Amino acid sequence: MPFLQGSFIFFMLVFLLIGFSSVLVRRKESTDYLLAGRSLPPSLAGLSAVATNNSGYMFIGVIGYTYSAGLAAIWLMIGWIIGDFLISLVVHRRLRRATGTSDSLTYPTLLGNWFGQNQVGVRVVAALIAVVFLGIYAAAQFSAGSKALNVLFGWQQGLGAIIGATMVLFYCFSGGLRASVWTDAAQSSVMLLGMGMMVWITVTEQGGIQPSWEALDAVSATYMNWFPTDLAFGWLGPLLFVVGWLFAGFGVIGQPQIMVRFMSLDSEESMRRARFYYYGWFTAFYSLAMLVGLMSRLLLPELADFDVQEDTELALPVMAAELLPGILAGLVLAGLFAATISTADSLILTCSAAISRDLLPRRWHSYATTRVATLVVIVLALLIALYSNETVFWLVLHAWSGLGAAFAPLLLVYTLGRCPPQWLVIAMVVTGPAVVLLYQLLDPRIVSTIYEILPGMVAGGLVYLAGATVVRLRRGPGALKPERSNDDTA
Repeated sequence: MPFLQGSFIFFMLVFLLIGFSSVLVRRKESTDYLLAGRSLPPSLAGLSAVATNNSGYMFIGVIGYTYSAGLAAIWLMIGWIIGDFLISLVVHRRLRRATGTSDSLTYPTLLGNWFGQNQVGVRVVAALIAVVFLGIYAAAQFSAGSKALNVLFGWQQGLGAIIGATMVLFYCFSGGLRASVWTDAAQSSVMLLGMGMMVWITVTEQGGIQPSWEALDAVSATYMNWFPTDLAFGWLGPLLFVVGWLFAGFGVIGQPQIMVRFMSLDSEESMRRARFYYYGWFTAFYSLAMLVGLMSRLLLPELADFDVQEDTELALPVMAAELLPGILAGLVLAGLFAATISTADSLILTCSAAISRDLLPRRWHSYATTRVATLVVIVLALLIALYSNETVFWLVLHAWSGLGAAFAPLLLVYTLGRCPPQWLVIAMVVTGPAVVLLYQLLDPRIVSTIYEILPGMVAGGLVYLAGATVVRLRRGPGALKPERSNDDTA
C-alpha cells in the first residue's frame, strides 16, 4: 500500500506539472483564459472534449452502472455515441463559425448573440441555468475522485473532495482552459491504456472470451439480457429506452463545458479532424469502460453485497489496485483522479465565465473578476460534493439532462437559420429543465425506461413550435428570419 500511494502521488504531481506548464504560454487576457486564445489544434480539442465528456462519469459512474445492470448498459453507449455524432454533423461547424462571427467568449453569450441580436435576457437566463447544473456536474467530479481515494487509501471521503477542489483552484489560476486541455490529453492516454490492460488481464484469467461470456451469463438469469427487465410500456419499452439514450447523445450540444472545446478550435476548417479524434477516442473509452464494468462483476462479486461499505462505483480503482503492479496501479489511479480534476476545472471555468461575463455588469468584465468568480464556484461545488448523497452516475445524468434540455433545442433552431424573439428563447430554455425536474415525480418505472432528457428536449421544441406559430401570425411568415446568417450559404 505505501508503494501504491507513493506511485499515485508521484504521477499525480506529473499530471499537475503538465497542467501548470501551460502558464509558460499564458496571456493574461480573457480570451486566452476562457478559450485558450481560440488556438487549439484539432487533436487537442478532440481529445480534451472526449475526456471532459467522460472523466468521473465514465471511470466511476458508467463502470458502476454496468457492474449492476449488466449487458443492458450497452444501449447507453450505442445511443449516446450515435446521437452525439448525428447532431455534430448539423451543429458543430456552425457553432465554431458563430463563435468567431459574434466574438463570443462564453456559451451563454453565444446563445444570446448568435445572429448579432444581443439578447441580454437570454444571456442572463442561460448563464443562471449553466451555473446551477454545471455546479452539480463539478460536484460529481469531486465526489468521483474522493470515492477512489477513500476506498484505496482509507482517506476520509471529504478529504479527497477538498484535495480535488484545491487542485482545481491551482489549475484554473495557472492556465485557464489550456491547463485543462493539456492535462486532458495526458490522462486520457493513461486511462485508455490502463483500462485496456485490466480487460486483457481479466479475460485471460477467465481463460478467454468464450469462458468469460459464459461466466458472465452465470451471474444471474438476467445479467446478460439485452434490455432491462423492469421497463414500462410493454413491447415499446426497449425502443423508448434506446431512444432516450439517443437523445442523451443529442444533448451534447447543450453542454457548455464540451462545446467550449470546439469554440476554441484554431479554425472552422479543423472541425472534421477534431471530430475524428473525438469519436475515435469516445468509442474506445466507452467500450473499455463497459468491458471493465462487466469483468469487474466476476473479479469483485462482493461489491454486489450492499452490506459492505464499498459500492459498485468503486470497481475500477479496486480492480486497478488488485490487478496491476503498484507503479502501474498508481499511474492509473493518478490518471483517474486527474481526469476528474481536469473535468471539474472545465466545469468551474465555464461557470465562472458565465458569472463574470454574463451575470455581472460590463464594467466588471475583467481577468481578475473571472478568477474571483472561479473561487466562489469551487467553494459551492465542493459543498455539494460533501453533503450530497447521490451517486456520481446520477449527479452527472441529472446535470447533463438539465443542460441538454435547456440549450440543445435552441441550438438546433439557430442552426436551422431561425432567430426567435427573446421571450420565446427564454421560454424554451426554461421549459426544458423544468420538465426534467417534474419528470422525476412520475412512476419510477417510467423514469427508468425513458431517460429524462427526452421529454425535456421535446418540451423545449414544442414551446418553439407554438411560439413560432404565434410570431408568424402576428408578424408574417418571414418574422423568424435573422438579419444576418451563419449558415453555409452565408
